[in-house]
Amino acid sequence: MPPAPGSGILLKAENVAKPVTRKACTDLGFDFVLRETGAAIANSGLGEGEGVEEAIPEANEDPAVDGIMVYYPIFGPTQDQYLQQVVSPFKDVEGLHFQFHYNLYHNIRYIEPVSLLAPAGRSAPLSDAPPSAAPPPGTVKSILPCTPLAIVKTLESCGVYNSLLAYGDRAYGRTILVIKRSEVVGRPLAALLATTVPEYLAQTLTPSKSTPTTTARRKGGCQRYKTALSRSACVRACTLSLRECLAAADVVISAVPPQLKDGCICINVSSEKNFEADVRDKASMYLPAVGKVTIMMLLRNLLRLQQYAEMLHHSSQR
Repeated sequence: MPPAPGSGILLKAENVAKPVTRKACTDLGFDFVLRETGAAIANSGLGEGEGVEEAIPEANEDPAVDGIMVYYPIFGPTQDQYLQQVVSPFKDVEGLHFQFHYNLYHNIRYIEPVSLLAPAGRSAPLSDAPPSAAPPPGTVKSILPCTPLAIVKTLESCGVYNSLLAYGDRAYGRTILVIKRSEVVGRPLAALLATTVPEYLAQTLTPSKSTPTTTARRKGGCQRYKTALSRSACVRACTLSLRECLAAADVVISAVPPQLKDGCICINVSSEKNFEADVRDKASMYLPAVGKVTIMMLLRNLLRLQQYAEMLHHSSQR
C-alpha cells in the first residue's frame, strides 16, 4: 500500500479551523502535519509570521509533504499574495497559485502537469472537451481554488444546478449574487460561476462599497482574454445598485444587508455571522458555513496533485 497522502500545514497563529481540518484529514486516512511559525510557537519570542517565508520552501522540497495549506491572513493582502506564489503549484492544495488562477480566468480546465514548469500563459495545447468529461489523454483537470469550488458543489447539492440540463446550462434562469470581491473567494468564485452558466440568464454580481458594481459573465470569443477555448469569463461594468442586486438574486453568497428577496438561497462563506437574525424567515434555504465542504475540496485537490506528481515522474522517465 502506498503511504497516505500528507498535507503540511503552516500556521501563523491559533486558528479555529485547525482542529476541524486535522480531524477531517485523519478520519479519512490522510496524514496531517502542523508546522507552526512565528508567534504561533509558544514562548518563542518570534514576531507575527516570522519564519513562514523560509518554512514554505522547506515544505516545497520535503518529499514527505504532498500538499501545503497556509492559514491566512498573515501580513496583509500584498505580502500574503506573494506567499501564495512561494507555494509550489505541485503542492498548492488551496489552488491560490497564479498558474491556477490564470487557468480559471481563461477557462483552461485540462492541463499537462509539465506546463506548470513553464511561465503562465504558455500552457500545452488545450482541449475543447467539456469539464464534465474525462480528461483527454495525457492531461488532468487543473486545480481550482478550494473555497469557491466548495461553494459550487454546495450549490449543486442545494438544487441550484439542474443536472438534467447540459453542462454549462445547469444554472438556467438563476441569478447568483456574490458580495465582496476578494482574490481568495469572491473574484475566483465569480469567474468559476461565469464559465458554467448561460451569459444572458445567470449572472454573478459583485457589488462593493468602494468600487462600481460588476457582473461576471460567460462570453464566446471574449476580447479581454484570448484563449484557445470558445468560452471564457469576462467582467463588465454594471449599473445595478446593491438593493437592485438583492431584489433580483435567487442565491446570495457572503455578507449581505437585510433586504433579502423572499425565498432566496443564502450561503455564508465566513466564520463570522454575516446574515441578519431573520435570514431563516426570508430564505428558502440557509447554509451558515461551508468549511467542511472546503476541507473536502482541499483533500480532493491533494489527490489531484498526487496525479500531477505521478504524471510528471513518468514523463521524466521517457
